[in-house]
Amino acid sequence: MKYRLFGKLGWQVSVLGFGCMRFPKTEAGRIDVPAAERMVKYAVEQGVNYLDTAYVYHEGESEHFLGEILKGGWRQKVHLATKLPCWEAKTPLDFDRLLNEQLQKLQTDYIDVYLLHALDGQSWQRMRGLGVLEWLCKIKTEGKVRAIGFSFHDCFEVFKEIIDAYEDWDVCQIQYNYMNQNYQAGTRGLEYAAARRLGVVIMEPLLGGKLANPPQRICHLFETFPRKASPAEWSLQWLWNRTEVSVVLSGMSSMEQVAENVRSASRSAPESMSREELVLFEKVQKTFEAIAPVPCTACGYCLPCPSGVNIPENFSVFNKGVMYDDLEAARWEYQSLKQNQGEASVAEACIQCGTCEPKCPQKIAISQWMPRIDAVLGKGQTYNP
Repeated sequence: MKYRLFGKLGWQVSVLGFGCMRFPKTEAGRIDVPAAERMVKYAVEQGVNYLDTAYVYHEGESEHFLGEILKGGWRQKVHLATKLPCWEAKTPLDFDRLLNEQLQKLQTDYIDVYLLHALDGQSWQRMRGLGVLEWLCKIKTEGKVRAIGFSFHDCFEVFKEIIDAYEDWDVCQIQYNYMNQNYQAGTRGLEYAAARRLGVVIMEPLLGGKLANPPQRICHLFETFPRKASPAEWSLQWLWNRTEVSVVLSGMSSMEQVAENVRSASRSAPESMSREELVLFEKVQKTFEAIAPVPCTACGYCLPCPSGVNIPENFSVFNKGVMYDDLEAARWEYQSLKQNQGEASVAEACIQCGTCEPKCPQKIAISQWMPRIDAVLGKGQTYNP
């Protein structure tokens, strides 16, 4: 196993971290305890020393499971990370209640890394208003947690605002992979956090498995390259090539995945990729983007829409669904957009007035695409290119 310095903390963390949200399940939908225990302990025996869980993983079962299997000296072998469920904190009194519940479930008197879960602009402002920063300082002083940070899902500007607001952050956790270089915190966020000596934890390195099982034309690019590796290993090695990355989480659900990722981690090194290998990823990214049916660049010139439709976001959700052959995920994201930004934000609200089309540099027939997008994502119809 390879290890890296964990930001300003001075800890040595394994480059591969175990994400504890995708354990194998029984037919009843519960964690398959014997199988999952074998996986976690095998990973730790192979040198993995960073375990990441959360209050909600496996419907609240993940923390309890880890508390049980880490007895008998295993707890001392790992850095254990979990997260405060920000949406459950209605008043400042909830902070201690939730943390104490987690400590009890994990059967430990301290947590190595405690993160505010899934911060975005709205939840950040609400949590800050409840006094969460002062509380984090308190529980760190009390020894209940050793390091504090946040996991993140919003744009770079919000990410920078959060980091700049508090000088005592130790860790941040961001979604990042070779297809998300300009998504959410992105490469700018990665570099910004590392420059401020935060430990940087990567989640979704394989985009929920989409980069491990890409379309055939993507597989062909990897298969015909002189160096042979699976799409999953290529994706992980691309991340480990970045010096700013501290640990890459993998939500492994089988022993085969654990063994493969451990082997891959042992072959990792920062700044080890050749120019030819980096060019390969540029080709892969462009090939993925070419699969996207709508050539939207998210320039925003089409906005504001008179009906309130978030045109670029609808295109983005639809394109991702087609690119990664996962329209079900896109349909869920479409409904989330409708819930979070209002019914007028989705393609269904388009009245085909055509106001947006003369403004589009890509000359996209927006008023024709919106009904098609709603038919597929909103009404569940089959997509026919």
